[in-house]
Amino acid sequence: MTETSHDGACHCGAVRFTVRLARGLATAARCDCSFCRMRGAVALTAAAITFHQGRESLTLYQFGSRTARHFFCPTCGIYTHHERRFPQGQLAVNAACLAGVSPFDFTELPVSDGRAHPSDNDGKDRIAGVLRFTPAG
Repeated sequence: MTETSHDGACHCGAVRFTVRLARGLATAARCDCSFCRMRGAVALTAAAITFHQGRESLTLYQFGSRTARHFFCPTCGIYTHHERRFPQGQLAVNAACLAGVSPFDFTELPVSDGRAHPSDNDGKDRIAGVLRFTPAG
């Protein structure tokens, strides 16, 4: 898979960015940790994010070990991206923020076992299951 670039924004447009995905959309996944279960976003591994607008206004949220850094637009509340806990600092972006990409474009998504996080589990990254979307009709 080759690297792709995508323009992205939060819902209200206050935060705008371009993201480089080293493996395109192939890294799409969900997680079953307490935070990701509630957030429900499809995350894509990013090689780099360049902000064009709104970076300085992003709100940071951290919990648990306070290693991962989750960023949100303070106006519309949309999660735009995060720096992962494992591998530490790796970037991930919310697929729903990317122009022309929908979370429903992914018919099967691996779900990482975030309840048994690799940082707490000798670096073992496990899959908890697979989330499937089947369009009606």
